[in-house]
Amino acid sequence: MNRNAYFDNAKLLLIFLVVFGHLIQPFTDGIAWVNTLYLWIYTFHMPAFIFLAGFFARGSGNKKYIWNLTKKLLFPYLVFQLLFTGYFFFIGKDDWATGIFYPHWSLWFLFSLFSWHLLLNLFKRIPGKYGVPLAMGIGLIIGYIGEIGHTFSLSRTFVFFPFFLLGYWLTQEHVMFLKRKSVKIASIAIMSFVAAAIHIAPDIPTGWLLASKSYVVLLDLPEYGIIARALVYLTAIIMAASVLAWVPTTRGRLTDLGTRTLYVYLLHGFFIQYFRKADLFDVGHPVDIIGLAVIAATIVLVLSSKPVLGLWQPLIEAKASILKNLFGEHNRKTTQQ
Repeated sequence: MNRNAYFDNAKLLLIFLVVFGHLIQPFTDGIAWVNTLYLWIYTFHMPAFIFLAGFFARGSGNKKYIWNLTKKLLFPYLVFQLLFTGYFFFIGKDDWATGIFYPHWSLWFLFSLFSWHLLLNLFKRIPGKYGVPLAMGIGLIIGYIGEIGHTFSLSRTFVFFPFFLLGYWLTQEHVMFLKRKSVKIASIAIMSFVAAAIHIAPDIPTGWLLASKSYVVLLDLPEYGIIARALVYLTAIIMAASVLAWVPTTRGRLTDLGTRTLYVYLLHGFFIQYFRKADLFDVGHPVDIIGLAVIAATIVLVLSSKPVLGLWQPLIEAKASILKNLFGEHNRKTTQQ
């Protein structure tokens, strides 16, 4: 099956925004425009990423499929849960000691992705026009469970699942509708309006966009939580569609890096957490943000490189095909000489 450059370009853009968003997060408290940029990115980047994961989810749900998912998702989760525990302790991070099922930092995505595939085996039997609203309804109601949170990534699993399910049901033709000129023009107005609304609105707790906490934690009046989350859902859908409308459809020099986003996602935390602990950067001018964007792009390029892939593949994919191919090619060249 030939890869569609559009989707690889989209994943590359989104993984860059993941790294960039994590880089600028420490500067959101004291600088209003940085906070606006941060929240603006978070309105769509994970929903869009999860939507793309669902778009390519075509598993059967049988035992072999579940076993392959376990190796692909839970194996690296356990490996990196241990690695991050040791690393966070080494750099002096306060919350280094967590339970094995309390995902460190960005590792929630692996646990939730595994759970979404399991949920998909049930929801794909329900027509999409009923299943997606049902999943969204569960995401709205689940916030009333006060104990739900980071453990087992339960809150994010249920809140973000509608985007995964939506990706599963939509076709390439549906996605390419976003490339129409009228949609792209409308998207500019939407993205500008959301940015302005974030900037002038009262402080918006990031917990609403991270989807990791219950309404009891997020609101003084938790009974209104369902309304707030419904607005978050609506914003996420229109913002994700607006941004995806501008993703290039042609293959470029960097397009293939969009196939390596898992490596960037798992490994960039070692950089980000060290930067934060060492307090290496400061932001006082828009040029500083451009500099952080360059650093984020560099991290993506480095972590997408073949040497990094070869070194980390045994821990991320539980295989060493890149190293074997590398040494095989070296041995062939040596034999020919």
